[in-house]
Amino acid sequence: MEQVTVQLSRKKAEGYVIPLGPANLVAVITDVGLVGCGAFDVAALDSFSYPAAKVRPANGPSIVNTSDILTGIVKEVNRGAMGRGIKNGMTGKEALELL
Repeated sequence: MEQVTVQLSRKKAEGYVIPLGPANLVAVITDVGLVGCGAFDVAALDSFSYPAAKVRPANGPSIVNTSDILTGIVKEVNRGAMGRGIKNGMTGKEALELL
């Protein structure tokens, strides 16, 4: 597992990359919520009132690392994340700035 600190404009977040055979489970987590790869079930996280969004890669076939989360395009948002202004189509970094 790889852990990195991600500097946002107003705070720091933690990025995680967990190798799972041919793919990686990747997320960046703030003190409020997370933006992750397509493997995350953001609807399930909503049942815990946890704001979450998942992104698709801006380039390439899959999310590989935390940089891909930052440049990725939000494709699904739960209610908690919507309440913070996160919308489909913004970048992962834009979404994290709202968490």
